[in-house]
Amino acid sequence: MKPSPRCIAFIKSFEKCKLVAYMPTKNDRPTLGWGSTGRDIKMGMTWTQEQADARFDRDLAMFAAGVEHMIGGAPTNQAQFDAMVSFAYNVGLDDDADDIAEGFGDSTLLKKHKAGDFKGAADQFKFWNKQKGVVLAGLTRRRGAEAAMYRGEL
Repeated sequence: MKPSPRCIAFIKSFEKCKLVAYMPTKNDRPTLGWGSTGRDIKMGMTWTQEQADARFDRDLAMFAAGVEHMIGGAPTNQAQFDAMVSFAYNVGLDDDADDIAEGFGDSTLLKKHKAGDFKGAADQFKFWNKQKGVVLAGLTRRRGAEAAMYRGEL
């Protein structure tokens, strides 16, 4: 599956594009472009719009491929896929060997989706509204919107 245009617009509406690296919150990490993070992003860096858009396209493809791999053959409609890609784009894939839910890969959301418990999966988004234990209003809004997308309400 591929992210739909609605998914792309949804992610961009929450991430916003900033061409100078910044710290979204005091407990965060340097972020640039459409929410890009990583070892290569340092405070003080600047990008052109073209660089930000290219990185977004690359990151989105990586997260979409990761979500598709992790859901395996589980029945998934476009709205569900889009919501899970947005979620993974924001929290990470967590594609490692441990069982600690640090992102999409070890999440109960993924487990419930794969089991066909779509209502239960939709209910899991709301639990991912914290950063380092602190509830953030922006994450609460995003998770509510992702759950609505997952249920096909957006």
